[in-house]
Amino acid sequence: MPSPQDSVWMAKALQLAERGLYTTSPNPRVGCVLVRDDKIVGEGWHQYAGEPHAEVHALRAAGEAARGATAYVTLEPCSHQGRTPPCADALIDAGVARVVAATQDPNPQVAGQGIAKLRAAGIEVECGLMEIAARELNIGFFSRMTRSLPWLRSKIATSLDGRTALNNGTSQWITGAAARQDVQHWRGRSCAILTGIGTVLTDDPQLNVREQKLEASGIKTIRQPLRAVLDSQLQLPLTARILRDGNVVIYTATPDLQKMAALKKLGVRVVVLPDISGRVDLIAMLRDLAASGCNEVLVEAGSILNGALLQAELVDELILYIAPQLLGDKARGMAQLGELTMLDQRIELEWQDVRNVGKDLRILARVQPI
Repeated sequence: MPSPQDSVWMAKALQLAERGLYTTSPNPRVGCVLVRDDKIVGEGWHQYAGEPHAEVHALRAAGEAARGATAYVTLEPCSHQGRTPPCADALIDAGVARVVAATQDPNPQVAGQGIAKLRAAGIEVECGLMEIAARELNIGFFSRMTRSLPWLRSKIATSLDGRTALNNGTSQWITGAAARQDVQHWRGRSCAILTGIGTVLTDDPQLNVREQKLEASGIKTIRQPLRAVLDSQLQLPLTARILRDGNVVIYTATPDLQKMAALKKLGVRVVVLPDISGRVDLIAMLRDLAASGCNEVLVEAGSILNGALLQAELVDELILYIAPQLLGDKARGMAQLGELTMLDQRIELEWQDVRNVGKDLRILARVQPI
């Protein structure tokens, strides 16, 4: 049975895990604290995919002091040989006496096997302490492992009356500088940014992480997210700014071999995924992103793609930046959902967080299952 002191050490491990928020993908964010005689003797977190896991960093810091210690880990220690050796073996070899894990690893290659291996070696194991917080920290990883889909967030900047642009398309800038800087954090933690061809043709965005803005907040990331463009008719201009830095995938329903060859020369991956109506198959697109290792995907698009994703029940969470202004009923809305004729057709949301960001209001709202 976990003690109150166990919660203190696990909270510390979760704080360490958060340090990998922008860098660990496609791996989960994991922290580890080694405690002996009520003192921390080693700590660590998983920093970059392909490098040592949190447990290994903590064991290296502890040295011989790890023998007889309790390891507090935010995710079940891995039991398989991946790009790094199994962490369960490292804990056993170090002589750790007890392991407290926040949650079981959803990866089928682990899924309880790490805990079983530790127990078979005579190590006391407890699992479930602060599980909700640990799962939230890795909500995209859990989604990819259990649903074969990334966790999909849609970011929308809107006026108080729910408008995202004037009728002529003008939208820069509805929200203030603080809100635009806040968006960099969501881009930085995302594995991919998804947009539609309409947004590309209208705004010609780069959709990259402005690292200097993150660094101003004391955060440094070396990873730029994948940029994904939904372009059914393959209209993307070869001069589009989104193509400048590479790391782009285009999902289309039109196998234009000449255009595909030109894009391939620019380092772009083109995936043809038509549905029965001749548009891009949205579920197949998200499954492809998940198969590519994408845990969290941020949608920055217009009302057509936002509406299509919401209607298909594929959006998990909305990030709404609401400016204190009114744009009127002729301005463009945030999502084309068509006419609802009954209230039970509405999309229900649950507030997760509401706060001021500069002069604007930021609302995190989770879409509720229908």
